[in-house]
This record gives sequence, structure tokens and C-alpha cells, in this order.
Amino acid sequence: MTQAAVRPRVSFEEYIDFCAQTDERYELVRGELLKMTPPTWAHVLIARFLERVFEIEIERLGYDWVPVRETGQRTDDDSSRLPDVTVVPFEEIEPVLNQSAVLTVPAPIVVEIVSPSSASGDYDAKLKEYQLLRVGEYWVVDHEGLGAAKYIGFPKAPTITVYELIEGEYQAKRFRGNDRIISPTLKGLNLTANQVFVAGRQRRSTGTIGGND
Repeated sequence: MTQAAVRPRVSFEEYIDFCAQTDERYELVRGELLKMTPPTWAHVLIARFLERVFEIEIERLGYDWVPVRETGQRTDDDSSRLPDVTVVPFEEIEPVLNQSAVLTVPAPIVVEIVSPSSASGDYDAKLKEYQLLRVGEYWVVDHEGLGAAKYIGFPKAPTITVYELIEGEYQAKRFRGNDRIISPTLKGLNLTANQVFVAGRQRRSTGTIGGND
């Protein structure tokens, strides 16, 4: 009988060291390295748009936070994810600016943009990890309507789901079309679901972003 090779588990410290030596992107999932596939252009444009929207609103509110793309969020002793957009408290990264960009405390906001390869994980495994970590607000941007009907409703359509952490558990609100997205953290955000979806199809997004009611 031939035994299958067993890959050694990787510690978080080994993961950080490994990432510093490669240009490829990996997540660490329960001690195993998971190589990430390159995103689509639509995916990249939406992430870029949300980073800009968040920055405008964060500056308006006067928070010492930085919205960034494709940095890490440690979720457990042996797990670390690569959210598409993360809102990072600057005081947490200021002492470690020359180290690998992996946040080790819960981010105020994390965004995952759904792709065909990530749909189940974004709505299930990652949601559970971010909830357990106590990330205050988790966005799932499903611009192609790929999630199961139990997550985005029926008929399936492009949907943004914002999960708010209330007493240790996520409570979900869905936004479609011209629904104004309600952010529990960025309360003055003036943004519709369609504005986010359109950002993935054009060079510049039109319409008001950020601002008060």
C-alpha cells in the first residue's frame, strides 16, 4: 500500500517568513498554505473603488484608520486570510511598518469580493473566522450573484451583504440595485449597491460617494 505524502503544518510565524520570500499570494488555513488565484479585472476595480470610498468617509469622520487592499488578517493561531479590502487602525501598524502587512488584531471592517472559486468560503468559512475573531463589520460583495440562494435570496442577483457583529454573532443585511448600503461603522456612507457593481465595469465610477445623509 502506498501512503500519500503528508504536508507539514505551517505555523503563523513560518507563514510570515514564507510570504516575505515569495511574490505569490497565499492564505494560511488551519496550518496549510492555500495559493490564491489572480483576481479578475472587475474584482480589482471594485476593490479599488471601495478603498477610495472608505478613505473619503474615514477622513470625514476623523478616524485614524487606513483602508488597504490585499493585506493579511490573522484569524486564528494557525490561520490568516487575505481580504480584498481591510480597514486598518493606523496605531496597530505604526510600530511594524517594515514587517509583512498582516494585521494581528480584528479589523473594524473587512471586505471579500466573491469570485467563482471563493463563493462558498466567503459566505461560510471566512464568515465564521471573522465572527470568531470579532471583526465588527464584514462585507460580502457578490457582483455576479454567485452565492447560494440561502445567502443572497431568490431570484439570485448581484448582492452586497453587510454582516454586523451584535453580541458576538453576525446579523446580515442585503443590498441590491439602488438600495443604499447601511454601514454600522461608517454611518454617513452615501453609496448604493449599483454604484459598487458599476465600478467593476468602467474606469471611473460616477455618482456621489461618501458624505452625510
